[in-house]
Amino acid sequence: MATTTHDLFVTGLKNAHAMENQALSIMKPQTSRIENYPDVQARLKKHMAETEVQIQRLERILARLDEDRSSLKDLALSVAGAFAAVGHAVAADEILKNSMANFAFENFEIAAYKSLLALAGASGNDDAVADLELNLNEEIDMAEWLDQNIEGVTLKFASLKEAGETAKK
Repeated sequence: MATTTHDLFVTGLKNAHAMENQALSIMKPQTSRIENYPDVQARLKKHMAETEVQIQRLERILARLDEDRSSLKDLALSVAGAFAAVGHAVAADEILKNSMANFAFENFEIAAYKSLLALAGASGNDDAVADLELNLNEEIDMAEWLDQNIEGVTLKFASLKEAGETAKK
C-alpha cells in the first residue's frame, strides 16, 4: 500500500504506464475504420507514435527508480480499451462517439500528468519532471486538436450520413 509521497508517485507512474497502453488499444482499431476522415486518421496515427514514446519515457523514469511497470494493470486497461473501441464500432455514429471519448480520455491523461508532476516535486523526483512535462504537452496538444476538430467531424459525419456513406469507404 502506498504510504509515502514517493510511493504514491511510483503508483501513479505505473498507472500512467497502463493508461498509455490503454490509449493505444483504443486508438489502434479506430485508425483502420475511418478512411473518410483522413485528417482524424493521420492525427490518431501521430498520437499513437507519441504515445509509444510516452510509454518509453515512463519506463525510463520507473527504471531510474528501480521499479517495474505493472503488467497486470497494463493488461487490464489494454483489454478495457479494446472493449471500449469494439463497443463504439457497432454504433452508427462511431466516429462521433470515438471523437467524444477520445477528447474525454485526453483530458483524463492531462489530469493524470498534472497529478504526477505535483507528486514528482513533492517527493523530490525532480529528474522525472522534464519527461512528464513532455508527455503532458503532447496530451494537451491532442486534446486541443480534438476540441478544434469536433465540429468539423460532426458536420462531415452528418453530410456523409445524408449521402448514405459511412466512416469507412
